[in-house]
Parts: sequence; C-alpha cells; structure tokens
Amino acid sequence: MSKNLTKREEDYSKWYNELVVKADLAENSAVRGCMVIKPYGYAIWEKMQAELDRMFKETGHQNAYFPLFVPKSLFEAEEKNAEGFAKECAVVTHYRLENDPDNEGKLRVDPKARLEEELVVRPTSEAIIWNTYKGWIQSYRDLPILINQWANVVRWEMRTRLFLRTAEFLWQEGHTAHATEKEALLEAEQMNNVYADFAENFMAIPVIKGLKTESERFAGAIETYCIEALMQDGKALQAGTSHFLGQNFAKAFDVKFTNNEGKLDYVWATSWGVSTRLMGALIMTHSDDKGLVLPPNLAPSQVVIVPIYKNDDQLNEITEKANSLIDELKSKSISCKFDSRTTHRPGAKFAQHELQGVPLRIAIGPKDLENGTVELARRDTLSKESVSMSDIVSVVADTLKIMQDELFNKAFKFRNDHITEVDDFDTFKEVLETKTGFISAHWDGTAETEQSIKDLTKATIRCIPLDSMKEEGKCVYSGKPSTQRVLFAKAY
Repeated sequence: MSKNLTKREEDYSKWYNELVVKADLAENSAVRGCMVIKPYGYAIWEKMQAELDRMFKETGHQNAYFPLFVPKSLFEAEEKNAEGFAKECAVVTHYRLENDPDNEGKLRVDPKARLEEELVVRPTSEAIIWNTYKGWIQSYRDLPILINQWANVVRWEMRTRLFLRTAEFLWQEGHTAHATEKEALLEAEQMNNVYADFAENFMAIPVIKGLKTESERFAGAIETYCIEALMQDGKALQAGTSHFLGQNFAKAFDVKFTNNEGKLDYVWATSWGVSTRLMGALIMTHSDDKGLVLPPNLAPSQVVIVPIYKNDDQLNEITEKANSLIDELKSKSISCKFDSRTTHRPGAKFAQHELQGVPLRIAIGPKDLENGTVELARRDTLSKESVSMSDIVSVVADTLKIMQDELFNKAFKFRNDHITEVDDFDTFKEVLETKTGFISAHWDGTAETEQSIKDLTKATIRCIPLDSMKEEGKCVYSGKPSTQRVLFAKAY
C-alpha cells in the first residue's frame, strides 16, 4: 500500500482523490462515472447507515423499498420535479439484446424489444412512491405515513469525483405523508435536525442549519431545509436536505383523503435524504497529509493492536495478552482488531493504520510484557504515550471520547474562523479568493442578483441561516435594501 500523498496545500483535489484510493475506500469502475466502494469504505458507510437508521426509527419511521424504474408518464406527473431532473436521467428503452448478424460474437439491442413505455432509472423516488401512496391513503386514519428507504439512485453526471459526485450513488430517502401543513412542516424541520445531530455528534462536523433560496430548492419543493458544512479547503458542502413539498405531489398524483371533518383534501408531503457524499465530507473535514482521520464514533475499528516480536514464542505471549485485552475492550463496546499478519513488518502496519485513520493504535512488545505497559498512539495528534496495562482499557475509553470532542472542536473553530461578514462586493471577491470559507452578506432577495454573483464569482448562496437575526442593510451586489444576511461560498 503506497503511503505518500500529495500535500493538501499543493493540490487539495489531488490529495483527496489519492487518499480515497490509497486508503482503500473506493476506486473508479469500468462504468463511466460509477465507483466501486471497497470493503473498508463500505464499513464506514455501514456505520453511518446504522446510526442514521436508529435515529430514523426512534422518530417513528419505518423502512420500505420501491422500484428502481419509474414509468416516464409517472415521472412527468409533477412538472417541476421532472424538469429539475430531466437532464440527469438515464432511460431504459429496450428490454432485450440479440446476436448481431452483421458482427459475429457481438450483441445488439433487439429492435423488436422496445418498451411500450420508457422507464426512467430513478434519480429520486417521489414519483413512484406517491403513485403508490395513492392506493394506501383514503382517510385521515391512514396518516401519517412515515417511510424511509435505503437505495441507489442514478443521476447522469458528466463530471464525477469519488463519493462527492458519481453517476450512481447510495443514499437514504424519506417520504412522508401528513394530514396537515403544520405536521408536514414539523416533519421537514425535525429531519433536518436529525441530520445536524448526526453530522455533529457522529461525524464531528459542525453544520449550519438553514433554508435554500428558491433557485436552490429541490425541484417540486415549497421549502428546502439544509445543513451546510465547510471543508478544509474553504469550500462548502451540502451535507443533507429536507424538503417540505406542500401538496404538489399529492395534486400531481391525485392523492386525497377524507379528513376528520368528513371533507376531501390533498395530503401534505415531505422528502429528505443524505448520501454517500457524507463520506467525502468526513474525509475532507478531518484528514491530513498522512491520510484518513476518522472520528471514533464512525471508525470500523476504534483500536488496532500491533504486536512487535522477534520469534514465535514472543508472538504467542503477546497474542495471549492481546486477546485478553480485546475481550475487555469489547465488553466496553469498543471495537478492536489484532493485526497479527506475518506478511507485514510493524512499521508497515503502523503506516497502513495511520493512512486508514484508525483512531488508536496499541503496540505491545516483549519489554511491554515485562514492564506491564503498552504504547498508545493517537491518530489525530500523532502523539504516543506509555500506559500501564492495568489502566489501558479506561484510558482508551476516555481517549476515544476526548478525540471525538476535539475533532469536532477543531472543525468548529476552523468553520467559525472562516465566516466573514462583508458589506461591499470588492471585499466579497477578495475574501472569496484569499481567505475562502463562508461569506455572510446582505442579499436583495432576487434570483437575478443571485445568478449575477454566481456568474461573476462561482459563489452560491449556501443557505439562509435559521438562527440569523433580522438586520437592515444593503445588498452586497445591487445596493438594494436587505433585511437579513445569507451565507455565500464556493461549493462542491
């Protein structure tokens, strides 16, 4: 496994791509724009899935699964949604191949096997799900419906990057149906809060909760809530979104219910999702020039034990001690592995585990057995200390908690140090090019100004922060009146 990474300050994009591949997280596949998520990368995604799934179920949601294919007529039913995703859609037109009579040994599409109706490979599932909900909902007694699905989706991206933007990616998408507008709005807010809770307490990534502008909303949504994070290169990353869909999809698919007053009404809806893009956020928030840095709460193995020995007798003694230690750590719900590979020297093992971001490394050698100590190394600070064997379990438990908190605090400080209030456009452009990060500035509320700023600087309005105070001012670009600052940034 190659260890040397491009330095972040030299080429951040190259550093990221190298890290994903060299840390054995993912690689490009034979399919253009699609990736292979390797076992180590998938193990991290499984940890994310498990925590999110638990949080969803604690808020009353159930998992289900809906088809990958959406009939084109259903996809077209909600016009804004169809228009918003049309350019990214992959479409199935035929259902069979046949031998090519003009090219022996090759196959061609059977021209007689054209589908009666073309099928869209889902870029998102609102259409197929709301067509299904029509058969599930008749009365207010059938509501609310709180469904989540873990799935893959396809959005035919032209420019791709592992985890951050791929033609096919993994995600979860929640789709809920409610009897009232208020209930649906509360659901959309609740799930955005769940995402923020997960990002901060498990990923150790501070996020800003906000609303998207009209031009940045999900296609077909009345309101889009979001969480925005800041990466080490000063670019923003949208880490999750939750959409209040109003009655748009219910009207498009004629989903009505009899309310408790006996009157027919359209159902109120939400949808919300996060994807394997979170893997990119995790990598870019914490990692360094030596490789991956993982928050302990999401590390597949929180501790790795590496034996240092010269002969089989020493290895056997160390293995006995290591197995006893692993049992103790597991009893405290600390995940641990023993790297007893005889094909790698200790130095190579250290380098690999450093590259892959294992939070804590314990080295045990013959002298450690004599002295009743071990060497404990932290991945985040790269510090080492000698710890008594009798204390190691409690020290590991305490250190993992400290690491989780310190990773968040470090990212929080970086984020806050890179939020800059700006009141004129020249300063806006200067900060964007030199300091980077979020720019807090007044905006006149028009799509025209938003687009002009994007065209001139490539910066977009990441969100209208939910906790921002009303403040009279002038738009940083047009000079027109404004009542609130919004956050601009260049973004992934």
